[in-house]
Amino acid sequence: MFVLLIAGACGIVLAASAGLRAFMPLFGVGLASRLLDWSIAPSMEWLSTDVGLVGLGIATAVELAADKIPVVDHTLDVVHTIAGPLAGALAAFSLWGDWPPAVAGILAISLGAPVAGIVHAISATTRLKSTMFTGGAFNPAVSLAEDGISVGAILIALLLPILAFILAVVVLIVILRYVMRRGNRRAAA
Repeated sequence: MFVLLIAGACGIVLAASAGLRAFMPLFGVGLASRLLDWSIAPSMEWLSTDVGLVGLGIATAVELAADKIPVVDHTLDVVHTIAGPLAGALAAFSLWGDWPPAVAGILAISLGAPVAGIVHAISATTRLKSTMFTGGAFNPAVSLAEDGISVGAILIALLLPILAFILAVVVLIVILRYVMRRGNRRAAA
């Protein structure tokens, strides 16, 4: 039971990371599977193939570079509205291979995708505020901070699973507060 709980937490952390960078967590899982012999769901083993790693590595590099370019970063945010939750579901599902496939799939869709989507919404809101207050001049710095957060979250999920449990709880609390605050604003309006 403890192993499943930790795997669940790691999946949530990877999904949150996918809310910031869609391809990076999938690339991280593929690398961990290939280099560290991490166990992933059999249907996700393509992540650690040569083609999977090269494709995800290129996609990660392009995403990282494009996000530093004004105007392109906002276009990428629009694309990421769909790509992030999809990547979040896949990243979470990849670690839940020891769970019954139907349970893993349902949780990936009902937990991994929304976590990534809400983290993306928070990120996009931050980016819009940065653009409003700095004319976009500060957006590359925001992007670099997001890169660091995403890399850190991936490393924690893959290398420090006990810490990932704590981080998953923090992520879920932040998301709950964000959703409640938005709900209260809508009710007040």
